[in-house]
Amino acid sequence: MSPVSDAARAAGTATERILHDTLHGTHRGVVVDSPPGAGKSTLVVRAAQELVAAGESLMVVAQTNAQVDDLVDRLATADPGLPIGRLHGSDSPPDPVLDRHEAVLKSAKAADLAGAKVVIATAAKWAFVKDVEPWRHAIVDEAYQMRSDALLQVAGLFERALFVGDPGQLDPFSVVGAEQWAGLSYDPSASAVVTLLAHNPGLPQHRLPVSWRLPASAAPLVSDAFYPYTPFRSGTGHGDRRLSFGVPGDGSGPDRVVDEAAASGWGLLELPARRTPRTDPEAVRAIALVVRRLLDRGGVAVSERGTAPVGPDRIAVGTAHRDQAAAVRAALADLGVTGVTVDTANRLQGREFDVTVVLHPLSGRPDATAFHLETGRLCVLASRHRHACIVVCRAGVSELLDEHPSTEPVQLGVTVKFPDGWEANHAVLAHLSEHRVTWRP
Repeated sequence: MSPVSDAARAAGTATERILHDTLHGTHRGVVVDSPPGAGKSTLVVRAAQELVAAGESLMVVAQTNAQVDDLVDRLATADPGLPIGRLHGSDSPPDPVLDRHEAVLKSAKAADLAGAKVVIATAAKWAFVKDVEPWRHAIVDEAYQMRSDALLQVAGLFERALFVGDPGQLDPFSVVGAEQWAGLSYDPSASAVVTLLAHNPGLPQHRLPVSWRLPASAAPLVSDAFYPYTPFRSGTGHGDRRLSFGVPGDGSGPDRVVDEAAASGWGLLELPARRTPRTDPEAVRAIALVVRRLLDRGGVAVSERGTAPVGPDRIAVGTAHRDQAAAVRAALADLGVTGVTVDTANRLQGREFDVTVVLHPLSGRPDATAFHLETGRLCVLASRHRHACIVVCRAGVSELLDEHPSTEPVQLGVTVKFPDGWEANHAVLAHLSEHRVTWRP
């Protein structure tokens, strides 16, 4: 059996076990850990279809309106005749793309969607739903992005639930400190899954073993660096995906790193070591030039999906901070580039592109803070691509890491997240060093 066929068989077996526990299990919850691009949305859509086919009605909880609209669109496309309710806030109307689905009902009131077999909304919207008959089943998508207090607010609306999420992504966001609850089983800042398992350790836990997004060049690094206890593999083999260009490179640093990434899947454009402002002008300019050259050279991506040009909509730039993203957008505009997604790791979660260009979170910094060392941030930035990832970074990050060991206080009862950011950063940098292109702008 070929590696690709074996991966498909492993993924299929895992999916069948998950669906069996969801439909026929006796536990109140089923937890599914999913690596980047493993088909979380596909699993959610299929589970919803299977539950409806079994005569059930269900609610689906997502974390953002964009995630909700995407799930509604996917489910309506997969099953055009299925009555689906899109529950939304009065000030956050659904994406107009849903208008093409005749069976999708939209309302700000849950009572108006009583005829829908599946009702989908954000956790924030579900928290305001009162005086309704509880659903027997629920599906919670991106459950690791959901804070436990948000789960508590909606838990009374369903009897059993399937929790699907990526444990390697960014932890739930909170605008207030939560140190006073650290180590307690009801810490409201913890993810829904962490708190759920703390109170229900016997719940069935599954994992999806294959990433269909990450190529064979990327899956081993991302798996080893960020998912050591739940390893996964790529759904494709070496050579199944190719990235080529119609215009040869000009020998510059940006072109050389583009060629390296096309050949190996990874590229590190290393600028001279220097302490810089957060919106490092030289690094921002380097990112813009890399993107400009990707477009000017007429990239073509070949994969199991076919052959397609690598246009602006298939390229993304990832940063740690919003002001860095804004600076990159301005630099791209100066070069006449439009249509490229430029955003922070938080907002790139769940998205997929052919090529990504990343500003390393520690590039040019004088220190290694907990924010910049957060494992999930680097994991998101390094796992959005189907073909290649190019990292732009100042030299000296390895030395910076060694000079700033973790000084976070040890808190009793808090589950240690492994691997920590220090270790994950070293692992990624060690791999990137094999694909380094040094360049002095």
